[in-house]
Amino acid sequence: MGYTVLVVDDSETIRGVLAKAFGMAKLPMDGIIQARDGLEAIEVLRETWVDIVLTDINMPRMGGEELVLAMKADPAFADIPVAVVSTEGSQTRVDGLRRAGIAGYLRKPCRPEEIRELLHQVLGDWK
Repeated sequence: MGYTVLVVDDSETIRGVLAKAFGMAKLPMDGIIQARDGLEAIEVLRETWVDIVLTDINMPRMGGEELVLAMKADPAFADIPVAVVSTEGSQTRVDGLRRAGIAGYLRKPCRPEEIRELLHQVLGDWK
């Protein structure tokens, strides 16, 4: 039994790279679901159970910061861990996201080993 991950990024290429990185990192996965922005991610969350959300910050319609705030404000999603994977370099912005409740942060580009370590830190021992 593995994890179901929701990857939220407006770049189809980045979503594909992250999905491939899960395979390269030999993570126990049940599924990888993809969303193009925060609004699409909320729709997915309403219909599908996920163990963790990995989101970019800067996206059209609803960015990662707004997604984190919306999830933390909704009791149905508040306990789902969210990690940010972004090119965002502003420490002030990352600190604000940590205060908002993100479980982890990785700066793009990242290696499969970094993704594996992030998920291990957030989710603990593998199922």
